[in-house]
Amino acid sequence: MNNSPLRARDWTNAEAIARWDASFDPPKPFATAEDGDFVKRHLANPHLLRLLGDVDGRRVLDAGCGNGYFARILARRGAHVVGVEPAASRCGYAREREAAEPLGVEYVEADLSVLPDLGRFDAVVCSMVLMAVPDWRAAMRACVSTLNPGGRFVFALVHPAFEQLYRTWNAHGEYRTGEYLAEYELPGPDASDFHRPVSAYLNELAALGCRFVEMAEPRLDPAVAEAEADPTLAAYVHLPNFLVVAADAP
Repeated sequence: MNNSPLRARDWTNAEAIARWDASFDPPKPFATAEDGDFVKRHLANPHLLRLLGDVDGRRVLDAGCGNGYFARILARRGAHVVGVEPAASRCGYAREREAAEPLGVEYVEADLSVLPDLGRFDAVVCSMVLMAVPDWRAAMRACVSTLNPGGRFVFALVHPAFEQLYRTWNAHGEYRTGEYLAEYELPGPDASDFHRPVSAYLNELAALGCRFVEMAEPRLDPAVAEAEADPTLAAYVHLPNFLVVAADAP
């Protein structure tokens, strides 16, 4: 429960990237290299893929691709994928996977807020990234600027209203929070995320001239939770831990 949220200090993107780079642990990306972890497989990925639609033959940017698992999923579906990852260690891992199993994915190490000229894309996906970027507005603007007119921008976040869902549900049998409207730092095991209300992200989309398409709040299928025989998964059945948004560029 976050009754006394930390004051967010003036983070820079370089600081955040350095933290993510230093926290790289090879066994973790190896374990999630095919389709992500459990919650991404069952909650985020299906909605990201649905909202992107048919990617066969389309040029897609995976912005903040991490170990490259989602870029590889898209490439196997026929997309021409460029994956951008700011952390050198994670980008290096993705390149190693591409060398071992060539799928035609190009991986670029770059800060999302100051993207190099990568050409234009039919779609951009930014999964579980923006809440970890201090200069997130510049990153969103850069992503949208790479799109062809009418191109699809899809991003996923840890749901700002339920960021501590797993921990608080298992401690109290319900979700609890002490602050929502402020912006503050959320220290994590690898690096920090930054809490911002949902309205901040949606209003920025509007400011960029994007046409809102859909917002999804994924729920874990109760049958999946039952099959896992893990009572700690109940939180994901009752409340959304992720938020997935689709919008089209002007």
